[in-house]
Amino acid sequence: MSKNYVIGFPRIGEKRELKKVLEQYWLGEVDFLEVEFVSKELKKRHWAYQKSTKVQYISSNDFSYYDNMLDTTILFGAIPKRFQHLKDEELYFAMARGTKEAVAMQMTKWFNTNYHYIVPELSKQSNFTLNSKKIIQEYKEAKELGITPKINLIGPITYLALSKTVDNSDVFVHINRLLEEYAKLLEEISTLDEEIILQLEEPIFVKDVEPKLLSLLKPTYEKLASISSKVKIAVITYFEHSNEATKILVNTPIWAIGLDFIYGEKNFEVLEEIKTSNKVLIAGIIDGRNIWKSNLRKKVELLEKIATTIDKNNILVSTSCSLLHVPFSLEYETALDKEIKSWLSFAREKLEELKIVSKIFFKEELSLEDKAYIKRNEEDNEKRKNSLKIHNKTVQEELKTLTKLQREEKFEKRIKAQREFFKYENLATTTIGSFPQTPEIRQVRRDFKNNIISKEVYEEKIKEYISDCIAFQESIGLDVLVHGEPERNDMVEYFGELLEGFAFTKNAWVQSYGSRCVKPPLIFGDVSRQKPMSVQWLTFAQSKTSKVVKGMLTGPVTILNWSFVRDDKPRNEVAKQIALAISKEVDDLQNAGIKMIQVDEAAFKEGYPLRKENIKIYEKWAVENFRLSVSSAKIDTQIHTHMCYSEFNDIIKTIEAMDADVISIETARSGNRLLKIFKEVGYKQEVGPGIYDIHSPRVPSVEEMVEQIKALLEVLPKEQLWINPDCGLKTRKWPEVKLSLENLVKAVNIVRNS
Repeated sequence: MSKNYVIGFPRIGEKRELKKVLEQYWLGEVDFLEVEFVSKELKKRHWAYQKSTKVQYISSNDFSYYDNMLDTTILFGAIPKRFQHLKDEELYFAMARGTKEAVAMQMTKWFNTNYHYIVPELSKQSNFTLNSKKIIQEYKEAKELGITPKINLIGPITYLALSKTVDNSDVFVHINRLLEEYAKLLEEISTLDEEIILQLEEPIFVKDVEPKLLSLLKPTYEKLASISSKVKIAVITYFEHSNEATKILVNTPIWAIGLDFIYGEKNFEVLEEIKTSNKVLIAGIIDGRNIWKSNLRKKVELLEKIATTIDKNNILVSTSCSLLHVPFSLEYETALDKEIKSWLSFAREKLEELKIVSKIFFKEELSLEDKAYIKRNEEDNEKRKNSLKIHNKTVQEELKTLTKLQREEKFEKRIKAQREFFKYENLATTTIGSFPQTPEIRQVRRDFKNNIISKEVYEEKIKEYISDCIAFQESIGLDVLVHGEPERNDMVEYFGELLEGFAFTKNAWVQSYGSRCVKPPLIFGDVSRQKPMSVQWLTFAQSKTSKVVKGMLTGPVTILNWSFVRDDKPRNEVAKQIALAISKEVDDLQNAGIKMIQVDEAAFKEGYPLRKENIKIYEKWAVENFRLSVSSAKIDTQIHTHMCYSEFNDIIKTIEAMDADVISIETARSGNRLLKIFKEVGYKQEVGPGIYDIHSPRVPSVEEMVEQIKALLEVLPKEQLWINPDCGLKTRKWPEVKLSLENLVKAVNIVRNS
């Protein structure tokens, strides 16, 4: 078997089986035994795929019903008080999704990916109690199938560093108590086999960390590595370099260090230290975050470069991170352009790449099938490089000659003209844009796409939904309305389908959080807009009401960050092409009478580099491209933007530089902590803090919303505030949406009249 290693594997299932059974369970259509059955079958299948491609180190405990950080919280018993009366699956899902009585735990992005994790919630009084049932059970399940797996686990320092405290205490006061529970776990798993490989993930060290965190590394891993000679510890980082941590870890008695050589090129700088320590290097050279086919020759060259320092006997060939971040398989992409498909590699295909690269690097005998695979790989990479599908000289020339790169008028002048034009009240109410995507509306889109219904029937159904959305919003008294987005499958995919340079899959789903999956577009070539993309539906919506209808577009940085982006052109150049297309759409909308336009940058923060040294470069081109995307807006056209789950304190000046007229943000799970930052810097533009959490089915009461609005008014004046949910409503059900928005409007009216 090849000397290779997979950090982790997707768990949602190749046909989203886990998603479907979870949602059936939450609706009460099946019991939890069905969830357990489906999950066991998925684990069995996923292990078999890896075994069949000769993976030496296969993971257990990379599977999760919702999130691995949440699993770790359950593992060590760090349960917030409001959930402690619950047990088993009821407890687990309540922490993730909330209940009628208790708000869900906070959720935020996993580093610079589109995956969300459940943030551990601690206080000075927090206690830890080991519950190793899941880990032990999954290990035994794999053994029954003839697989001796490694065990995956979030490392203790990363777990605490990514936690929050509810009493402003220091999370690291818990390090010794938590380590005691990790030690108990190691003692337990040491009884499972003669040798156990324990993968402890410490990605916090790919960021710029305080010396305090680095000082914890040596005592932590000296302690854990001394628990049992049967447990061999591999400390894994990914998404960037972790040189400071590596220089410390080489002086601890751990077995192996895992480094990302795709996104952490500076990891080459610590190879000499690893060589001296005689540690095993888990070399991440198969890209776990993008979907382009590896150039096998270049991968072997990369490994040979590593091997000039590290002895080959001490190298394991690995994925750069978990394959959770890429789609499952190309097998079901029968409708995808064959040429483009030949350039791609998803999770299962990456297993094959890993196998072949390992065999070449370690000079194992290649079969005729292997040799044919290598030949196809060379041909496919060469064809992609020279394909006429990739280059569009027209858009390249247009970008070279651009002169207007941003709006001309200052905010103070714009907002005065906008207030006079729109005449909206203080504490204006609106939503973020989308309304529930019902099974019926999804079916309408599918039927139209599959030519089951005519264009006329499709448009009539979409117009019916829009009319109902407008009527509902008018009936409850919202100030600024939206059309509900029934024509859109996804906020990025919809626009990508109408732009040149994008390709789309049928089943390339990637987990975002819990059961929520996204299907990112593939940006394979130069991007351009051929015709208006949203004008038809928005002008229809505006024709149904005398109130303002807000136009909804997705911003260039979010389209970039939520797509799989071509790797043959700098990301900033791709973003600029998208920004040019969006600016043309803004102009068409305002000329058609849609004068309030939201250009969503939900994923703006997501694209931030993990190292400070790279941030200014990203901020510069990201801001420039947002400003280009709205550069066509006239003085009385009001530009909104929206950002999800972001810590704004370190980027507030960048948000100001984006120069949107109104920004809506998430504050429902994080309280006013985020909003206070806007006050502290003297932020001038208007702000729409989300006053309730749309990621939970819980409906807040009118009284609760009144208190939330009053709390907002303690931070910012009413003239500067908009009132809205914290994100789009597409994933929610109509009954909860209607009641929540009714309560929101009632709450605003109470506050306005008090």
